[in-house]
Formats: sequence, structure tokens, C-alpha cells
Amino acid sequence: MTEQHATGQHATEAELLSAAALTAFRLNGQFLALAETLARPVGLTAAWWQVLGAVSPAPLPVSAIAREMGITRQSVQRIADLLVDKGLAEYRPNPAHRRAKLVAMTPAGRDAIRAIGPAHADAARALCGETDAEELARIVEGMRALSAALDRSADQLPEGRRGGK
Repeated sequence: MTEQHATGQHATEAELLSAAALTAFRLNGQFLALAETLARPVGLTAAWWQVLGAVSPAPLPVSAIAREMGITRQSVQRIADLLVDKGLAEYRPNPAHRRAKLVAMTPAGRDAIRAIGPAHADAARALCGETDAEELARIVEGMRALSAALDRSADQLPEGRRGGK
């Protein structure tokens, strides 16, 4: 099913791409605002929470965190340094690469993430009150499919026209 204009005509591929991008930009802003609201009471920022969340399953090098989050390595490095200074994360030796240390969450970092849990659960319930869990699951799957398609199509762009890859 494609989007239709008020005139009844179907949107072009370029218009659909623009609509998807503008919607994603708006969602990004909304999620960042929500993340700031949830993280602030426990002394975190949305960016700190993102980095801690990325290393929650396992320690990662800064470059891998940056790729996963879609931001620059330098931004992640600054945040990781702050998290280490605050005792929420630590650097560990990387057996695969001597110079690229791993960022790992400390017990204090895990405690901070856990402290966000109740407010996060409340926000999730409120969102699912607006759109049920099944619909939200379909939306997430669609977002993942779109992200994967963007990754694949980026490789088809001529050199110099690719984004931040």
C-alpha cells in the first residue's frame, strides 16, 4: 500500500523517501526528549544512557558503539570518557586490538540503568495505551526493515554521495 496525496495520486518513490526521513527525524527528536526525561532523575543524559545501553550486553570498542548508534566515533569517545570519569563505565583491554580499548559498564552504571526501569515501564505502558503492543511490534519490524534497506542501498550510491558510513 502506498501513500496517497490529497489529489488521490500515489506518492513517488522520492516523496516516500522524504516522508520516511522526515518522520524518522521527528521520531528521533521525540525519543531523545523522552530519553532525557527518563534519564535525568537518575543523573544520566540520553546520550549517556545510549552508550551504557550499547555496552550493557557486552563490552565494545568505541568504534562499534558509534556504528551501532549511527553517530561519530569522536562523540562516543567523549561520552565514554565522561562515563569513565563518573564511574559508570570503565576501559578494559581489547584482546582483538591493543589500542582500541573496550568500554564496559561498571556496577554503578548497571544500577543507574536499572533505576530508569520503572519510569521506562510507565512510558512503555502509556505508549501501548495509544497504540497496542502488536501494532508497536509491527512498527518496530518495519523500522528495522527500512534501516536494513538503507544499509544495503548505501552501498549502491556512487562514491562521494554516501552518507556518514
